Amino acid sequence: MADEKRVQAGQSSRTSGETLAIGDAALPTSAPKAKDSFTPVTKDFGLIPIPRRLRYDPERPAHFGLLLNATFGIASTFIIANLYYCQPLLIKYSESFGVTYDEVSRIPTLVQAGATGIVFISTLGDLVRRRRLILLLVFISASLTIGLAVTNSLAVFEAICFIIGMTSVVPQILMPLAADLAPPERRASALSIVLAGLLLGMLIARVLAGIIARFASWRVVYYMAIGVQYAVWGLLYLMLPDYPAKNAGATYFGILYSMAKFSVTEPQLIQAALIQFASSACFSNFWVTLTFLLGGPPYYYSTLVIGLFGLVGMFGVAMAPLIGRVIDGLMSWFAGVIAMLWLLVFQAIGVGANGINIAAVVIVCVGIDVCRQMVQVSLTSSVFGLDASARSRLNAVLLLSLFMGQVMGTSVGTQVFVKYGWRPAAALSLAWTGFMLFMLLLRGPHVKRYTWFGYEGGIEVRKSKLAERERLREADAEAAVAANEAGSADVEETPLDSEELQRGVAEKSEKQVVVDEERGAAPIDSFSRSSAGA
Repeated sequence: MADEKRVQAGQSSRTSGETLAIGDAALPTSAPKAKDSFTPVTKDFGLIPIPRRLRYDPERPAHFGLLLNATFGIASTFIIANLYYCQPLLIKYSESFGVTYDEVSRIPTLVQAGATGIVFISTLGDLVRRRRLILLLVFISASLTIGLAVTNSLAVFEAICFIIGMTSVVPQILMPLAADLAPPERRASALSIVLAGLLLGMLIARVLAGIIARFASWRVVYYMAIGVQYAVWGLLYLMLPDYPAKNAGATYFGILYSMAKFSVTEPQLIQAALIQFASSACFSNFWVTLTFLLGGPPYYYSTLVIGLFGLVGMFGVAMAPLIGRVIDGLMSWFAGVIAMLWLLVFQAIGVGANGINIAAVVIVCVGIDVCRQMVQVSLTSSVFGLDASARSRLNAVLLLSLFMGQVMGTSVGTQVFVKYGWRPAAALSLAWTGFMLFMLLLRGPHVKRYTWFGYEGGIEVRKSKLAERERLREADAEAAVAANEAGSADVEETPLDSEELQRGVAEKSEKQVVVDEERGAAPIDSFSRSSAGA
């Protein structure tokens, strides 16, 4: 614990000295101390040595390069996959456990309900050391998966699924960590790769589970998941840099309270959450109803082909680096507007042609994945700029809106498709996309932090131009300050010269008095005679 406190005291300047508002009190984050007081933490959990190159050192911060970024993406892929392996396996569960379809249909719901860990676990990223937290969660998740592979009890299987859902929040902790480690000019690129890993996990889990279960037992899926998760644990142990806790002095319940406070007092966060909600609903509506569309007329594809069709969506994942670079160069607001306008185009294609030609389905599939990823990265990048010490909590609010959107998109989209067909279901997504654009346009890109509606500050699109404008403004301000200081110095010198002059006159008068006295005449008489003579 002593080491822990000393490392927190040596926290880097990017997050030190900031203030965390909790209730009516303001809790200061760790402030750096002198270098000679810094002692690195050398062991995880007091037992496992941390590789020397990964130990936190404020003088030599960790380099966030492509390899580390890719590690974050890989870990996100295979941890988030835990939530989606079950979806193609429900019929196999029913046969293996000897229960009805209705009973096994609870499993996906329980796994998703376990995502409440986003609120209660991922927010710990703002309170504790994230390397330890991530390694612990991956180990727990991998170990619990052993129970899924061997149990013969449906009740036990469901309980383990719920707990695994709670612990599979590592990607939600890695995203704020990536934002902390990456340079500001590469933040969107870093986030896009982690997010791409998360989306890839959602897609690849269904594909792998469907293929394996077709040729082997469904339990083999979980044996594979066990090995993959322990491999991810080893990868993170060797690659994940240590980083100090961000809010020393804060409490767990204080963190939760401040997250709730953020969710009702930050206009930009609320705007982003509402857009994220509708975006996630569109995504879920498309992929869930796509199964019904491709399995019925006019396509009549098999379950395997429908599952493999998810691979088309991976093209959008492959576009992650390009998307990140585009957003790094633009204001997040403008990147979001561009993505939403294109989303409207692709959703309109879906309304017109999804049930007529398979080419339209492919185009819509790729377009929705690319544009949705662009929307999510732009929103996350802008929200993370609100408070560097609260990124885990800000991210938790965004992800809660994402999961609620998934629930609505799945339930409402399915009902609309079953009752009215594919075209009204696609039109529903089109309407949600219009809502997203409307919400974004309510608040301009350059408004002040606590402005709810309106526009101000111009319409500059490029971050480089804004940065140049800010530098010029700072240079002008510095010049004005220098000029004021010079003017103040002149003003101070002038009274000093006047005082010296007065002292000189007084001394001269005194000397004149002395001279007059030596001559035997009073000063006033001398003055009177001078006047009379005049």
